[in-house]
Parts: sequence; C-alpha cells; structure tokens
Amino acid sequence: MPVSFPAWRHLPAGSGLPLELSEQRRSSYLRAMGLSDGSEHGAQQTQALLSAAQEMELQRRDYHVERPLLNQGQLEDLGRWGPVPTTYQWRSWFRCSRARAHALLLHHVPVLGWLPRYPVRDWLLGDLLSGLSVAIMQLPQGLAYALLAGLPPMFGLYSSFYPVFVYFLFGTSRHISVGTFAVMSVMVGGVTESLTADDAFLQSLNATVDDARVQVAYTLSFLVGLFQVGLGLVHFGFVVTYLSEPLVRSYTTAASVQVLVSQLKYVFGIKLNSHSGPLSVIYTVLEVCAKLPETVPGTVVTALVAGVVLVMVKMLNEKLKRHLPLPIPGELLTLIGATGISFGAKLNERFHIDVVGNITTGLIPPVPPKTELFATLVGNAFAIAVVGFAIAISLGKIFALRHGYRVDSNQELVALGLSNLIGGFFQCFPVSCSMSRSLVQEGTGGNTQVAGAVSSLFILLIILKLGELFRDLPKAVLAAVIIVNLKGMMKQFSDVCSLWKANRVDLLIWLVTFVATILLNLDIGLAVSIVFSLLLVVIRMQLPYYSILGQVPDTDIYRDVAEYSGAMEVPGVKVFRSSATIYFANAELYSDSLKQKCGVDVDHLITQKKKRIKKQEMKMKRMKKTTTSQKQGASSKISSVSVNVNTTFEDIKSNDVEGAEAKVHQREELEDAVTSSQEDVKAPTVNTLKSLGLPQPGFHTLILDLSTLSFVDTVCIKTLKNIFRDFREIEVEVYIAACYSPVITQLEAGQFFGDDITKQHLFVSVHDAVTFALHHRKSGPKNPASATKL
Repeated sequence: MPVSFPAWRHLPAGSGLPLELSEQRRSSYLRAMGLSDGSEHGAQQTQALLSAAQEMELQRRDYHVERPLLNQGQLEDLGRWGPVPTTYQWRSWFRCSRARAHALLLHHVPVLGWLPRYPVRDWLLGDLLSGLSVAIMQLPQGLAYALLAGLPPMFGLYSSFYPVFVYFLFGTSRHISVGTFAVMSVMVGGVTESLTADDAFLQSLNATVDDARVQVAYTLSFLVGLFQVGLGLVHFGFVVTYLSEPLVRSYTTAASVQVLVSQLKYVFGIKLNSHSGPLSVIYTVLEVCAKLPETVPGTVVTALVAGVVLVMVKMLNEKLKRHLPLPIPGELLTLIGATGISFGAKLNERFHIDVVGNITTGLIPPVPPKTELFATLVGNAFAIAVVGFAIAISLGKIFALRHGYRVDSNQELVALGLSNLIGGFFQCFPVSCSMSRSLVQEGTGGNTQVAGAVSSLFILLIILKLGELFRDLPKAVLAAVIIVNLKGMMKQFSDVCSLWKANRVDLLIWLVTFVATILLNLDIGLAVSIVFSLLLVVIRMQLPYYSILGQVPDTDIYRDVAEYSGAMEVPGVKVFRSSATIYFANAELYSDSLKQKCGVDVDHLITQKKKRIKKQEMKMKRMKKTTTSQKQGASSKISSVSVNVNTTFEDIKSNDVEGAEAKVHQREELEDAVTSSQEDVKAPTVNTLKSLGLPQPGFHTLILDLSTLSFVDTVCIKTLKNIFRDFREIEVEVYIAACYSPVITQLEAGQFFGDDITKQHLFVSVHDAVTFALHHRKSGPKNPASATKL
C-alpha cells in the first residue's frame, strides 16, 4: 500500500513554478527568491529570469513521494540488510611493515612530519616574534608561579624550559604555550606545603623544608607524567569528556580564588601557618584577617604600585593592539624596574621587604624521583594529571578549530605526559598550558611550536647567564604579577549570569564545583564535581520528557500535541515518545508515564477483567452442575415416556391416534430441553471488555516512537514486552516505529522478537505505523483475537 502525503505535490521537471500552488504560496515563493510578482508580463519576465539552480530549489521545496508502506522485515528485504562485518583493530597492531613503522613514528613524534615541510619564508618571522613575546611573559610568570608552588624561583625557570622543548617535539597543537600555570602551581603548592608541615615527614627525607618541597615537586611531576603517558598510550584521552565546560571554568575560577588567597601573605608581608585539606582557604583568610596588624607597609605599597603599573600597561596594550607589532612587555619591564629600584634603594634592608634572594645560575644534573613518596603522592598526581590535560586539550581544541587543523587528544596526553615525566628528572614541577601566554603566542603571529622552542631557548639564556640579576626582586612584585594575571579567570564569574539565562542545570554544576573546590580543596573538589556532574546526567536521563504525538495536518510529521496546537491526534491511535533512551534506571518510569499519558488505568482494567472472567468461570461451573442434574432427571422422564410410546403403537394399531401423538410431542420437548442445556454449557465465550461490561479504551492502537533510543538493555526489553502484553489484554494493538539498526540488532540479541512480537510490528516511521494501523483496523476482521495477527 503506498504512503501518500496530501500536501506534497508533484512538480514537473523543467517548470518554473508549480502551477498547482495557490497564488498566496506562489507569491511567497517569489518573495523568497527575491523576485517580483505582478502582471502577466511580470510573470513571464520572472519565468525568464529563473535560473536552473533556482528551479531546482523550487522543486525541492514542494515534492511528491510515493513508496510502499514498510515494516522492518520488508525494509530489510528491500534494502538487502546484512550484518556489518566485524573488524578487529587489534590485529593491525601486530602487523609490521616499513610504511607502518614510518606512520607510527610520525604519529608519536609529530615534529618529524611538519618540520621538514615548514614554510620558512611565510612563518619564521612570526614564530620568532611570537616566541620572544612569550618568553618575555614566561620569565616573570615562571618566577612567580614557582613561588606559588612553594618552591625557590629558580625552579620556575627550569619548568619553563625543559617541558616546553619536549612538547615542541611531541605535541600536536600549534598554538598553546606549555609551561607554568597558576592552577597547576597552586595544586602543587597545596601538596608541598601540606606534606612539609609535618616534622616527621622532613625527618624521613632528612632534608630542610625547601629541599623537601623540591623533592616532593619533582617526584609529583614524574608521577603526573607517568599517568598522562600511560593514559595516552591506552587511548584514554576521552576521559576529558567527563569534564564539561561549566565544570572546567568553575574549577579554574575556584582555583584562581585559591591562588589569590595564597598570595595575600606576600602582599601584606606577613607569616602564615601552613593549612591543608578541607576548609584550608577559609582558615587562611581568617588568619590573614587576624594578622593584618602585622602588615609591612612597604610590602603593601610595592605590591599596589606594581599591580597598578601592570593593569595600566595591559589596558594600553588592549587599546593599541592594532598599531603595535608586539605588545608592550609590561611584566618584564615591571620586574626589571622593581629589581633596579630594590637594589638601589635597598628595600630589603630599609623597609623589610622580602626579596627573591640568591638564584643559582646554570643547569642542574638530572636526579631520579623519590620512590618512597609514590604511595603518598599517587592520588594528588592523578588529580593534577587530569586537570592539566583538561586545560591543555580545551585550549588546544579551541585554537585548532579557529585555524583549521586537528588536535589528537591521545597524542596530546602523551606529549604533556612526556613533558612532565622528563621534567621530573630535571627537578621541574608539573606544568600545563597557560591561557594568557597561549593567547599572546597566537596573537603575535605564532604559527607552530617553533615559537615555543624559541621561547624555551630564551629562558635557557636567562638560566645560564641572567638569572642572578633578579636576586633583589621583591616577592610582592611577583605576587602582583600573579594576581593581575588572574583577571581572565576572575571574569568567569560572569558565567553565573549567562548560565542562569541559558541552562540552570549547568549553573548548578558551576556552583557546586566552585563551592566544593573552595571548601574541600582542589583534589577533593574535583572528585566531588565529577561525581555530581555524572549524577546529574543519570538523573536527567531518569527523568526525560514524555509526550503524546499528533499529526501536523497534511504531512507525515508528528509532534507533541502539548507544544503544537495544530498537531492533531489520529483518531483511535496513540503515538508515545520519550526524549531519552530506555534503560534500567528509567524503564519503570517509562511504562508508568505511558499508561498515564494514554489516559487509561491499564492495571485496573486488567485486574477487573481477570476478576470478571474468574467470576464468569465460576458461574459456568455452577450452570454445568445444574445442567448435569437436569439431564439426569430428564433421562428418567424420557425413559418413562419411551415405555409409553411403545405402548402407544398398540394404541395406534387400535386406532387411538390422538393419544399417541400427544405422548410423542411430550418426549420431543424433553429431549430439546436437555440438548439446549448441553449447548449452553459447551458454547465458547469471547471475553472482550464489552462482553464483560468493562469500559473500552478510546483508542485501538498504540505506537511507540523509539527514535530516541541509542541502546537497550535487558530491563528495557522486558519492559517493552510487558507493554505489548498489557495493552493487548485491554484490546489495544501495539506497534514500534523508527528504531535504528543497532537497536534492532540488540533487540534481536535479547530475544525480543518471537511468535507474539515479530518484525512486522516494527515500522520504518511513525507515519507508516499509523497508516498501517488505520488501514488494518478498517479492512481487518472485527474479532479482537484475530485482529492482532499481521
């Protein structure tokens, strides 16, 4: 039976406009195509101006489709369905060839692929200027973020050199700037300060506080790199998908607040006790407030002046960025100026302003990580590894999308891991990519990681020769550099307003992440945030939106009747759809919502039907007993009549005909009574709702739109079977529509199809199912028992 759609009209090939359309629709078409509509001359002119492409566009707007009505079995025959051949990717892992070895080498060492084809004339100048700009930022940030991690400033320079050069070799992003980052530094600082606050821990390492913190930091870097490389090699890069954008932005915002709090002691020049674990931020703020009378005025003034200068330079760069080939290096100029003023005015001696102190020049030999700290640091290392990768891959994908190239998340995980792993041997602390430096690297003309290599070489020059010049740099200036660079992350507080308007579930994730990270610290806060985010996903899948669909007039389109006032329910047919897949967590809710939306108390009807059938059976048994007793009594009477009849033949012979006829009629009446009683007992009864005196549903067919299903489990299959069984009990036939092939395969594997439910109950679309139900209802037999057979 062909499916016809009244609103779809055939457009003859080569015609300019469909002649069947009304004038109103014709005019709308012309206006949509930017053409005028007017007199007959105007119409002829319009026909002449229409190009072939416009004619094809008009043909696509109004078309006619005629095809047979298809259930799943017919579709499989028509489309020659067959199972997808299984491919075992692991088999290719063991194949060895020159081409495969070359491909693996280029995949794991990407620099060998793009560096030989590097366009020197086009990109070299931009990469050199970009690398110099990033290095100018890297220097003060490296010194400041080492302070944030609780380490001597020199180790910030080490962390700005080794990991950057390693990423140049193995990374796939062209624009991110790997190195020290505030969030990573504050996480490392939380670990180093909490562990070294214990005297027993210091005695176990037989080291001073500073040496112990350095050992903890580079061992932590080694473990972080080990986790990242391992996860990357097993293609675990998808783990970052569980960190949604609201979660990451809220987490970095909360981390920036912790960074701000951690720098207050350098801004006010006070000594604070080390706090770690839950509520450590609250305790730190309370202690800062308690020790405000001990503030060193010179330190506060130094931090304020440096902060104002940095803000003004950033504002100036923002206004003049179109006219400046390179941004003004405000941070570097501030550091140089502050160091010169501190050295000339002797700020440390005269105003008790803390300075960086001695900075060792030259490279240090590699050292192995402290294996005895592995068990203590493993939990923190995993959290830092996930956060660092999440930040790096998020920025990397943004730049890749902007510039039209692809970032391999697994290779990024390996590259970042190798940066931290190798950096751990050279006493670096864990790094990721910096948001501010990445923006500078892109904005100043950087095209590849050559810019990163240039910046690392500039940092190497500082490590070898120029580092000792910054020994008189005030720590308050470094604190000001850190706080001013938090501006971008602090702006993320505006997410609260935007998420309130856009999506309040994401706002809830943002708020919970922020509060958990502030109160429970960075590691526990991250775990709580991920668990809460996944829990919300489960809850949202468990509470989907259920709807009854109606047909949009003269189309094959079905939409929610509550949303579309023009969509009308097909008489006698209910179409039900869920907005989420059906699985063990929401299968029962799906069934209950279906029965509620249909407006029929299915369970009550089935219960009443069973009770009345049972009552009818009891009545039949009593009738059978009564009939049996009547039969026995009638048999005795018949036998007596038979005797009389036998004697009447003698009467007949003696011409007593009238008496004989009367007795014969009496016998026949008794036989008829017994026979009718037997037929009443043996007559089959059709137990329909109508015959039982029960109300019938207002529809004869239920169609389940399963187009939203992405998978099914055993609970879903059992629920669907129960729906078929229950609705058939109340004389409603059930069909399924719009299932995808993988779902059908899973239904077959779960033995959903059988004698009662076949693929003939499954239709290609909702409209196919509705058309079949209406036609089958009209042309099919009226007996409910046979009406369900397809």
